[in-house]
Amino acid sequence: MISIPHATDCPGLEALCILLKRFAYPVRYCDMVPMFGRSVPELCKITQYAINHIYNNHGFRLQSWNQPFLSPENLESYANAIHVKGSPLLTCFGFIDGTVRPIYRPSVNQRIVYNGHKRLHAIKFQSICIPNGLIANLSGPWAGRMHDARILGESGLMQDLRQHAFAPDGTPLCLYGDPAYPLRVHLQQPFRNNAALTEDMRQYKKAMSSVRVSVEWLFGEITKYFKFVDFKQQLKIRLSPIGKIYIVSAILQNSLACLYGNIVSEYFEINPPTLENYFWRADA
Repeated sequence: MISIPHATDCPGLEALCILLKRFAYPVRYCDMVPMFGRSVPELCKITQYAINHIYNNHGFRLQSWNQPFLSPENLESYANAIHVKGSPLLTCFGFIDGTVRPIYRPSVNQRIVYNGHKRLHAIKFQSICIPNGLIANLSGPWAGRMHDARILGESGLMQDLRQHAFAPDGTPLCLYGDPAYPLRVHLQQPFRNNAALTEDMRQYKKAMSSVRVSVEWLFGEITKYFKFVDFKQQLKIRLSPIGKIYIVSAILQNSLACLYGNIVSEYFEINPPTLENYFWRADA
């Protein structure tokens, strides 16, 4: 039982159900009253409490590399699974990409969140997809105008990779991204100059592109199950915690993957961790 200020007590399971109902589709609170038997103010407060509770207690799971499924042994198994599916790289354990999430046009500082490439107002997130179907790392929200390379630098991800991205024998492992990212030991990218590519280079680029598409599948999984994050009329800066909403949706999507798997884990034939292992506590 959870106690919410200025609202009645609510069982934790009911609070989770209210949150899932709200996120599954952009439904109005008044339309949820018959299902849950609570007033609109109560439903609103319970939803915000659930968002904050998940973000405050589990948001670190999308940032920390101290996770059982990110051990050197598991990273090596991810690299092997990607190689089996056609990757020429033997050391690629995951894929990095940025996603642009449209938001309602703000009344002030519109240029900060305006994305010229997509021609809309948005926030951005940097995500790492691994073959077991989980979002291993999520950085954001960032202003829609920021370039992916700048987000990479300010997120601190490269420092984490230099510390943690190694196989058990010490072999450096890497992520694979698009040409917007710099070329580093722990970060690979496709060849840029198409006119100067040899046939082997073209085949390499094609093979890596065929496995890298899995990161787009994961972005699609979030909007598939949590359509609220795709309804920009409700995503208003200063009125809604739009960054928290997407981060919490990613945590919930990882939870779904642990329970049922998803298209990524099936494609690479790597089982995700159990729900208990995903929500492990180092101090437990």
